[in-house]
Amino acid sequence: MRAPITLDLHLPNFNYPDTPAERLFPKLTEIARTAEASGFSSLTVMDHLHQIRGVGPRENFMLEGNTILAGLAAVTEKVTLGLLVGGVVYRNPALLAKITTTLDVISGGRAVFGIGAAWNDEEAHAYDIAFPSLRERFERLEDALRIARMMFTQPESSYDGRHYSVRGALNNPQPLRGDIPIMVGGSGERKTLRLVAQYADACNVFGDLERVKHLLGVLERHCEDVGRDPAEITKTRNSSFVAGRTRDEAERKLEAMRQAGAPAERLGPSLVIAGGPDELAEQAQAFKDAGLNGLTGSIPDVHDLDAIRIVGAAIGPVFT
Repeated sequence: MRAPITLDLHLPNFNYPDTPAERLFPKLTEIARTAEASGFSSLTVMDHLHQIRGVGPRENFMLEGNTILAGLAAVTEKVTLGLLVGGVVYRNPALLAKITTTLDVISGGRAVFGIGAAWNDEEAHAYDIAFPSLRERFERLEDALRIARMMFTQPESSYDGRHYSVRGALNNPQPLRGDIPIMVGGSGERKTLRLVAQYADACNVFGDLERVKHLLGVLERHCEDVGRDPAEITKTRNSSFVAGRTRDEAERKLEAMRQAGAPAERLGPSLVIAGGPDELAEQAQAFKDAGLNGLTGSIPDVHDLDAIRIVGAAIGPVFT
């Protein structure tokens, strides 16, 4: 089951101008509905409990991911919905599979199960969540991937893993499509992409065009090792879309971000796709030619609904 992701609007930030908490969900509803009407295939949110470095101050708004996805499911009709990506240590994986199945039922079959090894030890310690070594987190991730697939495809599951086990865990009702696409996030060549090849239906990688080409080659080799066709896997790249009606308008937005102190790594080619409609489409086409099936990306001024419309109109047709 490939993940139906061609153009994903990622929402990492919940602080918008003139938008206090009581008006936040109405604003998110506007954003989600505009994205759906503008050619976006998907909506994703982070799985964080505090705002992360590079996006905003630690004390900024942060909504619990699965809960806000359920809310957005109720105000949309077509877009797929998922975490980009869930932290494996934050929840028991059988519980997360149950939560995601519930989202699938609420949304009419539009859930995606996104998961990764987690990285933010600061918020884990703040919430008294165990944060073991990277090696153990990857072991936990492999257990979680096996448990999730079992629970998505059979009504009762039993599994004895290194760190997580289930014994007669029920998952009724089952996902409406008979399964839920699994996305593993990250660009680790030795472990992450191996797990993608072995267990996942989608991956979301990081990097500029040449880095993406390299990572897709690594994924192909892992697929060959496990006897899998890489065409079965939806391949996307994490991006930030800085869009204007013209190239000059987009450049002014980038300069304003620099002046506001945005970290340099968030303004470079490893993340940013910037320009007017023609430039956005041209850059997206280059990633498609490299082997990607879609792009995921945030829009720094997503509160401006016209920015969403520009990105959707320019990039949406490239991957459809």
